[in-house]
Amino acid sequence: QVQLVESGGGLVQAGGSLRLSCAASTRTLNQNAMGWFCQAPGKEREIVAAINWSGSSIYYADSVKGRFTISRDNGKNTVYLQMNSLKPEDTAVYFCAAKATLGWSLQGSSYSYWGQGTQVTVSS
Repeated sequence: QVQLVESGGGLVQAGGSLRLSCAASTRTLNQNAMGWFCQAPGKEREIVAAINWSGSSIYYADSVKGRFTISRDNGKNTVYLQMNSLKPEDTAVYFCAAKATLGWSLQGSSYSYWGQGTQVTVSS
């Protein structure tokens, strides 16, 4: 059974930084795209960033461009989200997700495996 375990969330002041990590239980996901999604209270889940297996294709939502960096270490079966210059509007539960098949997608419905989520709270 594939498991994704996130860590690194927490409470931070505006302008601060956090680094989220997502460890996969299997190296078979190393060939697949992975992404970070977020869901704020009362809002739909939305994509934050995505990365293909090699890191050669990366996507960022406009709201996080220049502030967040997604990366992956396939040797450690782990994907990261470095979050800098955090804003109160970044407050949400952040989920790591992985596709079960090859190919690129920015749609949450295309991702088969999800972590439990980690809370990020940015105070003003």
